[in-house]
Amino acid sequence: MSWIFAALMIGGISDDVLWEKVQSEKRLLITTDKGFANYRRERHSGILIVRLHQPNERKIHERVMRATQQFAEDDWNGLLVVMRDVVQSSWRRSE
Repeated sequence: MSWIFAALMIGGISDDVLWEKVQSEKRLLITTDKGFANYRRERHSGILIVRLHQPNERKIHERVMRATQQFAEDDWNGLLVVMRDVVQSSWRRSE
């Protein structure tokens, strides 16, 4: 998995198309869209969902940095992490 992050601001792209692109490139998906939790049972290179009550760029960045520092690169394969205002939860896909 590459730890190169890029902002993807493509209007009108479907979740399925984005999912396929991220998975074909074996990248960690970082999103604020809780709908991507539905993909947790599929094979994936990692999903990080940031869910905040009043999100802004700084708060989202802080949660992303906290999660990427907490888990090693090799830990992300099959891992879903949801970062919230106060708590976080994680779920690992079973093989």
